[in-house]
Amino acid sequence: MADTLPVETIFLRDDALTLQGRLAAAIVRAVLETRSRPGVRLPSSRKLARALGISRMTVTLVYQNLVSQGYLETLPRSGIAIAATVPLRRVEVAARGVSRALDWADWLSDQTLPKRVIRKPENWREFRYPFIFGQADPRLFDHGAWRDCARRALGTRDFSDLAADRYGADDPLLVDYICSHTLPRRGFQASPDEVLITLGAQNALFLTTELLARIDRLAVAEEPGYPDFAETLRRARSPTAFLPVDGMGLDPAMLPEATQLIIVTPSHHIPTGATMPPARRHALLQRAEQLNALIIEDDYDFEMSYLAPPVPALKSLDSAGRVIYIGSFSKSLFPGLRIGYMVGPAPLIARARALRSIMLRHPPTHLQRITSYFLALGHYDAHIVRLRQALKQRRKVLEQALAQTTLQTLGAAAQGGSSIWLGAPGTDSADLAARLHAESVLIEPGAVFFEQAPAPCPLFRLGYGSIADDLIPEGVARIDRMARAMAQQAAKPAA
Repeated sequence: MADTLPVETIFLRDDALTLQGRLAAAIVRAVLETRSRPGVRLPSSRKLARALGISRMTVTLVYQNLVSQGYLETLPRSGIAIAATVPLRRVEVAARGVSRALDWADWLSDQTLPKRVIRKPENWREFRYPFIFGQADPRLFDHGAWRDCARRALGTRDFSDLAADRYGADDPLLVDYICSHTLPRRGFQASPDEVLITLGAQNALFLTTELLARIDRLAVAEEPGYPDFAETLRRARSPTAFLPVDGMGLDPAMLPEATQLIIVTPSHHIPTGATMPPARRHALLQRAEQLNALIIEDDYDFEMSYLAPPVPALKSLDSAGRVIYIGSFSKSLFPGLRIGYMVGPAPLIARARALRSIMLRHPPTHLQRITSYFLALGHYDAHIVRLRQALKQRRKVLEQALAQTTLQTLGAAAQGGSSIWLGAPGTDSADLAARLHAESVLIEPGAVFFEQAPAPCPLFRLGYGSIADDLIPEGVARIDRMARAMAQQAAKPAA
């Protein structure tokens, strides 16, 4: 091993770190990848700066920082070297002999892949017209407020509390806020032992289904509907009936006699946006009582009510404890937050907490605490006001743009929401979406929302939460032009 780490082993990657952060990461990476031992010298600051095209001061500051961390050390009259305290994470491994490859297909033979998955391009931000649902618009988020809340959670008082093993308990501040503020805004109350914090609404759905779905219990889901409802029930090997929805959501009169579990999105149906009126909500609860069935209510989007006040949650009408309520902060804040919650009778929540502890013994309470501060200090309410104002303007612009097209508006949440359900007659939306990529337009084809999708499927979802309002008219015009061209082509008789 050379006495000096080769300068060419240190290179900067193009990532989100600052220049000093990128250089520090590059040095650490070079030490690990070359398996350099303690005592090996680093290139001089002048030589490394010249090789990387950066200032010598930047290199000097990074060296000093790594010395203070104990990763590097200063040698008398010999410059900077790898410290004796640096942890060596790599070990030499002897060559392995050749053996027969393991047949994973056999091991996984009874595990089926999901049939219905919403796939969004990872590079969706590169599209000029991203009509995509469920993605945050960073221009509407107060990053300074979030950093302040993170700083508070990193303080000595909070850190000592959050660093302890809470044995599956959630952050009491977050649970308290949900009980005292969030749930009353949906028309009902709950005690702390009736609330479980989850890794997003998806995690809450999984836990609930894992506990309640069985092979001898018929479940009912909406058609069209959220694909993960179907896939979660399929994984649980639950027999499932997919019932069509109308302009008022799921019709309780259509529930089969054997129904035991009902999964619904009554406030903003996925994907049509239909809102179940109070009379039908009462009818659904009455029918569930007749069937002795349970209801899972996914109330993912209630904060996006800016055209009219939100209808009280189905859970607010439930006096028998038949409704398991699922909510989330990920939709209203940002998807990467992954903080949701489920509300139900204390015995169910206790079982769900025990099940969660098998998968995740200690929930990420530090992130829960940051969110608690963001909520309690009023930042969340201010964010919701900004979000509603922006969505209201975008909805107005979108409806005006759609009025000038041949596209059919088939569904939109009466209270607001952040998406519209559309149809383009004479097209298949998957083909339409593929062709629109060349126009830098992103839409969501509708077939994934159906267990039995029409073929061809002209339906698609248009989200407007992450596109600027001044880009909406041109984006809609491009969709309409492409849809009309496809319909005309399909109408031509075969030669």
